[in-house]
Amino acid sequence: QWLDEALNKRTEIELADEQFDLADSVPSAHSLWPDRPQWGSLQSTAILTDACQALILAGGKLALSAAAGLRDAMDATDADAGFAAAWDALFTQKGTARKLGNSVGNSVGNSAIVTDAVDWLEWLALRNAQQRAHEDHVRMLSLARVLLVCWRELKRDHGLADMPDLERCALAMLSDPEVSGWVQQRLDGQVRQVLIDEFQDTSPLQWHALWNWLSGYAGAGGGASGQRPPALFIVGDPKQSIYRFRRADSRVFDAARQALERGFGGTLLACDRTRRNAPVIVEALNAVFGAAAQATEFDGFRAHDTTVLSEDGMQVCRLPRVLREARATRPATQTWRDTLTQPRTEADSVTRRLEADQAACAIAELVRLRGVAPGRIMVLARKRSMLAWMAEALREQGVPHVAAEKLMLADLPEARDLIALLDVMASPSQDLSLAQVLKCPYFDAGDEQLLALSQRARAAGRTWWSSLMDWSDAPPTLARARQCLSVWAGWAQQLPPHDLLDRMIDDGDLMARVLAAAPSARRGMAQLAIETVLARSLAVDSGRYCTPYNLVRALRNVPLAVSAAAQSAAVQLLTVHGAKGLEADIVFVLDTDSVVKPRADPSVLVDWPVESMVPQRVAFLANQSRVPASLQTLDATEQRILAREGLNLLYVAMTRARQQLVVSSNQPGVASDPGSWWNRLQPVAQLWSPLAQPADPLVGSLTGGALQVLDLPQVPAIQIDTTRLESLGAGQSRHQPSADAPAVRLGQAVHRVLEWALRATADRATGRQPIDRAQLALAAALELGLPVGMSAQVETLASRVLDSPHCARFFDPAGLRWAGNEVPIADPAGLMRIDRLVQMAADGEWWVLDYKLASRPQALSANRAQLGRYVDAVARLQPGDVIRAAFITAGGEVVPWLDGVITTDRTLDDGADIRVD
Repeated sequence: QWLDEALNKRTEIELADEQFDLADSVPSAHSLWPDRPQWGSLQSTAILTDACQALILAGGKLALSAAAGLRDAMDATDADAGFAAAWDALFTQKGTARKLGNSVGNSVGNSAIVTDAVDWLEWLALRNAQQRAHEDHVRMLSLARVLLVCWRELKRDHGLADMPDLERCALAMLSDPEVSGWVQQRLDGQVRQVLIDEFQDTSPLQWHALWNWLSGYAGAGGGASGQRPPALFIVGDPKQSIYRFRRADSRVFDAARQALERGFGGTLLACDRTRRNAPVIVEALNAVFGAAAQATEFDGFRAHDTTVLSEDGMQVCRLPRVLREARATRPATQTWRDTLTQPRTEADSVTRRLEADQAACAIAELVRLRGVAPGRIMVLARKRSMLAWMAEALREQGVPHVAAEKLMLADLPEARDLIALLDVMASPSQDLSLAQVLKCPYFDAGDEQLLALSQRARAAGRTWWSSLMDWSDAPPTLARARQCLSVWAGWAQQLPPHDLLDRMIDDGDLMARVLAAAPSARRGMAQLAIETVLARSLAVDSGRYCTPYNLVRALRNVPLAVSAAAQSAAVQLLTVHGAKGLEADIVFVLDTDSVVKPRADPSVLVDWPVESMVPQRVAFLANQSRVPASLQTLDATEQRILAREGLNLLYVAMTRARQQLVVSSNQPGVASDPGSWWNRLQPVAQLWSPLAQPADPLVGSLTGGALQVLDLPQVPAIQIDTTRLESLGAGQSRHQPSADAPAVRLGQAVHRVLEWALRATADRATGRQPIDRAQLALAAALELGLPVGMSAQVETLASRVLDSPHCARFFDPAGLRWAGNEVPIADPAGLMRIDRLVQMAADGEWWVLDYKLASRPQALSANRAQLGRYVDAVARLQPGDVIRAAFITAGGEVVPWLDGVITTDRTLDDGADIRVD
């Protein structure tokens, strides 16, 4: 971790090391405090002896106990053990001086003696910490110098340059007395206008390189060539400086402003008006950051206004806070958890998951019930881990979403599965990789099958691979895996990795299996992961000398970022840093009450005043929570800057919202920070108001109750002539909101209720609680754009069908071999959807059912023709079966399409006849 920090700050280390001895950045304890007694000296023994005697004379239980501790400290042979004993005698575990009773304080002399000992021990503790920090710094400095030399040699050998190299090169060219004149002359001849945007993200090094060029024009009429200086325009907002981890420093903006005003007579143009945010968003900004400015936490803030006109729907609101489970209700003893069936229930994970579920329900309500396009919604969080929970929650809700930021290839499950397959080809004895391959969508083996294979391998004392290859009567899934893997293993001995991967993907139909198993919103990323692994197989060793083993090692050890394909019709999941410069109509900000815990990681502190050409100090710090005395002022300054950057992040997050801002939080495990985002936003945000009734049965209510999800039925495996479908369009769902006549939309709403209710009927057999028909009717009415008052009529019409004794046999799962609603089917004229298609369990007959609100639907020739197309299509797909058809009216009557039945006695080709008996 220290070496990573050294590479990240290598520019500062190199610049400072060229100017002075970096070891002085953390001076030794002796150089800071040379005149105090050291531990083990005669003076230190005298201090402890006097304090021990004073405590004994004072008497009292506490004083005598402290005196005994001091005696043990003086008797210790090891210096560290002796100091620890003395410290424990006079100080508490929190590092505060012990209260040794009134008897010590009653004697002025005794009190002064003990106080001197306490002060001396405190000084000695500071000295020891300073000396340890100095020694750590010197060791890391020596290692960092070697590391940076190796890094430079590596880049030189490969002909590479990184961004810090380019910055240092620009600084050298513009500051060198001999070269800078020539460079400035070339710039004079080519540049007339200079526009620098996002200047608040400039680093001190970048500013000094730029100023070395611009300062040649300061106070003069021309540059090096005597020409007119270029027009200079700098744009920036210190309130949006959030990239300090990239060495950006908002103080550079103020330094540049002062320099341009003095040297160029520049004019400062301040703009506090936005064309993005709604008035309610701007009012919240003014309230939050106005209060922060008054508390001197957010200096430089002025009240904002906007050119956006106020409209309905513009608001700042908050979701109900997710509360942490009370400690009293947690089990007192730990029980064994089956890791295969029971998820881990850590408190932080539970609350974050609940928060993500709640936010996903709110987004689903916006999308399904209020007609908001998913592409208009953005979800922001400080950390990617929260976005991972959110992605899972949105996936369960069926809401399309995409993480627009770069993801690590090794974090994508589809890539891990393909890497595991390569690992098996390279080393068949890798049981864990083989288990992953068998479990993933390539073969989709169940836990029972994997357990059986494991038991066979353990009983024979062999690997999983050997046991699988010898399992002659394996279940069909493992039998297919055995056949494929044995063939692929032969290819692995002959083909390079890219050809091997390409052939395995084609032979096993792996891409199609992965895409079929992936949710629709994730299929693009799944395909991208597989294609990236294929592309990477050509990049390792130029694809010529690479082996499967080398490719597996490269893919696992070398971090490779993957950019998700942009989707304009999906909810965007971003960190606040990644959302800089973007905007959306509706923005959700998650995890707003997270507590920043003190970090104990190593770090590198840099003291680089803006006016200085090089850093003044670069210090390696072993523990950020234990800062030595010489660095405490610098660390305090750094903490103030980081605290301001945290408010800058909040400012950026709020200003991404054009119309609506929704904030969410979960209760932290420790006391909430009064300055957290949640506590700042709560007074200006109104509570989220969900619809009174959940209008979509697939979406649970935020007000309580378990989320109910209805499973879609599976269409039977039938063979379709794909050549006849090539000319057909994809078609559109007839359930989209329509501008048709109310009667047409009323019929569509009844169809929707019948579809949902029948799925709920199937769920009743599995123990799920069916959703009330009134809720289904309300959902259908809202979806089809009907007035809410018509939902009662929709419910009545649907109930007449569902409760009709004539229709009961078509809706009873016990009497059906197969049933489907809104079944897609095709004929040469195009795609169609059958309202309900069932196969009776008793006789195997198929019934094609068409819902019609009219009392005599068979009287219209168009209705008869449409039902005839349905029958024709089903007959072609189910040759040899008996097919019946009927209309179902709004009164629950079953009206046969024909008096006879349709039957096919052979496979139908084009032009074959259908016999009507």
